[in-house]
Order: sequence, then structure tokens, then C-alpha cells
Amino acid sequence: MPVLRTLRGVLAGAAFINAVPHGYAAITGAPFPSPFGDPPGRGNSAPPVNAAWSLANVALGRGLLRGPRGSRPPLAAVLAGGFVMAVALSWFFGPEGPSRPSRRR
Repeated sequence: MPVLRTLRGVLAGAAFINAVPHGYAAITGAPFPSPFGDPPGRGNSAPPVNAAWSLANVALGRGLLRGPRGSRPPLAAVLAGGFVMAVALSWFFGPEGPSRPSRRR
């Protein structure tokens, strides 16, 4: 089914891009938000947690790329998913995103 194959590609690209900031935080030893922080998604997690989460994202992305019987999603779908995730992460963690306290009074 081409629609499901394309959707798998979009999700794989998003998972691969999500692995980057968590892997970077793990390598540099910096705390970074993960789904296991308190509150989830906003609270910081320790570097080993981010390393595990980064690896989980890479494994998920690889599994989605492989698919059933070796069917591969289109490269454009993988790139589109990665681009959308990168834009979403830059907004979420940017200076005016919801992960930062509002500067307006």
C-alpha cells in the first residue's frame, strides 16, 4: 500500500531527526527534556536517559524504513518527515516556544 509506505517514511524521518538533539545532549553531558522528564516532554532528563531515547529513535526510524518484506518508503517522504520534525522542534525549544516561560506580561 503506497499510502502506508509513505506514512512510514514520514515517521521514520521524524524519528531520525528527533534522535539528534537527544544524542547531542547525551554526548555533551547536558540535561535535556525527554518524555521521561518531570513533567514529561518539558522536564530535563539525565544524559544516559537521553542516550537511550536517542538510540530508541534511531531503532524506530530504521525499523520503519525497513517495513514488511523489504518495501522501502520514498526518500521524499523521509525527508519531508525530517523537515517537519526539525521545524517543530525548533519552534518548541525556541525562545518563544511553549517550553520557555513567556516573556509577555
